[in-house]
Amino acid sequence: MATDTEIEWMKLTFAELNARAAEDALVIVPVASLEQHGPHLATGVDIICATGVAQRVARRMAGAGHPVVVMPCVWTGLAEHHIPFGGTVTLDYAAFAAVLKGVVRSAARAGFKRVMLLNGHGGNAEAVAVVGGECQSEFGVAVAAGTYWHLAGDAFAPILERQSNVMHACEAETSMVMTLLPEAVRLDRLPDAHGPHSTRPEGQPAAMIRRRSFKDVTPSGVIGDARSASAAKGEALLEAAAERIAGELASPRLWS
Repeated sequence: MATDTEIEWMKLTFAELNARAAEDALVIVPVASLEQHGPHLATGVDIICATGVAQRVARRMAGAGHPVVVMPCVWTGLAEHHIPFGGTVTLDYAAFAAVLKGVVRSAARAGFKRVMLLNGHGGNAEAVAVVGGECQSEFGVAVAAGTYWHLAGDAFAPILERQSNVMHACEAETSMVMTLLPEAVRLDRLPDAHGPHSTRPEGQPAAMIRRRSFKDVTPSGVIGDARSASAAKGEALLEAAAERIAGELASPRLWS
């Protein structure tokens, strides 16, 4: 592949990355988690999806003439609420913030001036936003942060049958994994891949945050219903996310 079309940081040489920095390329850092995703999905779902979305966003931006490069995924996140199931890795906030700051600091020292922390795990959302702000003030670079399905907004709803956006190990995530890494889906367990459609008990407002163990909320580990998932939906979701987020990140006003 020609280096001028390559978007993955780890596939470029230091000289090629120096050239990207000189072009004021945007650095996209996928941020995820390694955790249980119900009876039917491998634990790397958030890594698979965050990386897949980030790379599609970057390719779309590069195709439109915007210099961009994608870091390898930061695969550890804040997943204490999944620990009781097993198969989950979590950091505390201090370690998580330190990892993200180390990555952004390194990008800044390499000459890059714009970084997007593209999150793919709900438990990271608030922390990624806080760290992004701290990085911006500490390192003097422009840092944006957001969770990909929040950034996609209403783009997912027309594609899904049983929900309007991403939940957990749900129709949306299962569909995207069917597209990106089908061997990570246990099709024989799909009949068991359903649960409540919210982690919030009655009376808890949508604007109120209180983390609960998923083990207490959903015995299956699923929030939503994955039984209607398909690879076709996954492809449509990934393309919808790429189109929406690439447009958002290409806006000069975001970085001014």
